Amino acid sequence: MIRRNEFRAGDTLHGIMYSLEQVRGFVAVAEELHFGRAADRLQMTQPPLSRQIQKLERSIGVSLLDRNNRSVSLTPAGLAFLVEARRLLAIADSAPESARRIAEGAAGRLSIGFTAMTAVGVLPHVLAEADAFLPGVDLVLNELVSEAQFAALLAGDLDLGLVRLAPRHPQFDSRLIARETLVAAVPADDPLGGTTAPVSVREFEGVDMLMYAASGASYFADLVASVLVNVRPRSVQRLTQVHSMMSLVGAGRGAAIVPESAGTFRIDGVVLRPLVEWERPVVELRAVWRRDSSNAAMLRALESFGTLQPLTA
Repeated sequence: MIRRNEFRAGDTLHGIMYSLEQVRGFVAVAEELHFGRAADRLQMTQPPLSRQIQKLERSIGVSLLDRNNRSVSLTPAGLAFLVEARRLLAIADSAPESARRIAEGAAGRLSIGFTAMTAVGVLPHVLAEADAFLPGVDLVLNELVSEAQFAALLAGDLDLGLVRLAPRHPQFDSRLIARETLVAAVPADDPLGGTTAPVSVREFEGVDMLMYAASGASYFADLVASVLVNVRPRSVQRLTQVHSMMSLVGAGRGAAIVPESAGTFRIDGVVLRPLVEWERPVVELRAVWRRDSSNAAMLRALESFGTLQPLTA
């Protein structure tokens, strides 16, 4: 229980009813230490200001001011309350502008999911555009495979996903934002690594191959299986990440079929060769979000980021 002459910092925010006008009146009197000057500052007369302070003191149960006919001073409780009151008014004054900025997508939080290969392709461009178009928005980045991103979107943990798979859930909207072709990555000291000319998939018959594990890289596993449908490699290693695959190619452990953007890894001992049968872009990247999303920052990103615009060709 609060006795009349006691005040604990923080009590202003918990269970005590008073108005912002009362708080503003107190701050004005506390800073002017004069009711007349404080009333002039607030463009009001002195009697209603005095009543505001009295109601405030009754509401919180402490005396904030010592006043007599000659002077006004702050009680110890008043000094403590002044700190809280200024903080409360600062929050109240900034709240409308904060709400407007969040509603406009200029502030708030944007959680983006991305796959490992997106991090070396599209994602750096997305981040640069976020700096340009959404400088006041806090970005939260999450590296997840496509299926995990869909689950996180449904759970509300992601606002926007950059995925390989087309969404199958009716709650999602999506757009195709990027395509690239597949290429062959071969060891530089292998006979296949002696040139960068286009190569036929038939040349991988009986060759050691690095393949994608269906459990962790189903999109690329299915895609590469369709490329090598009539080819029987000599031995197969199963991996989930393209950068691991490129490193093993560089170490001479076999050849691989990778997206063209894997060349950005620039790993020694790896030669990239176009595939004769797969010259057109087939590796797709989609932006996915919930239809019912109310995150204005996400909607603003979809509208303004060049990298998130739908492909037209």
